[in-house]
Amino acid sequence: MDELISLQLEDTAGQMKKAVAHTESELTKIRAGKALPSMLDGIHVDYYGTATPLSQVSNINTPDARTLVIQPWEKTMLSPIEKAILEANIGLTPQNDGSIIRLNIPPLTEERRRDLVKKVKEEAEKGRVAVRNIRKDANDVIKKLKNDGVSEDEIKTGEAEVQKLTDKYIVDVDKLAEAKEKDIMTV
Repeated sequence: MDELISLQLEDTAGQMKKAVAHTESELTKIRAGKALPSMLDGIHVDYYGTATPLSQVSNINTPDARTLVIQPWEKTMLSPIEKAILEANIGLTPQNDGSIIRLNIPPLTEERRRDLVKKVKEEAEKGRVAVRNIRKDANDVIKKLKNDGVSEDEIKTGEAEVQKLTDKYIVDVDKLAEAKEKDIMTV
């Protein structure tokens, strides 16, 4: 196979891996009724005038499956952390006891579980679309290689390899979505 096509295939595989990883991180943000420190990843706290990730100003622990405990490194950070959690609108109400903040994760209702499954399917579809867009871009680049003297047979082979990569990564996205759906529907 032509060297230019090989390089394009490596690049395409890397991009598709990133798309799958992004989908996985988006799926992790959808809470399944279990307390996970990663649920608070997107929250930033005003730390002396700078928006700082919550995990950089406190310890976040899960003493049990339904509770998150946030222990700030400085007592003065309790109120800014509480405010940041409320503003993040993640559906959790912080309980401040003067030294730590507790977040109780309510059990999911059947209706809420179905909504979350819909959200999972939407995220999975976004992941599949991202992989397909990468395929389209890769095929465009490979077709343009014809001008650089690459034979049509090699171009066809390159496009077939891109399709194999696409199929592989779409299966990965589907597996992630399936696992998350199962996680959400498990009571």
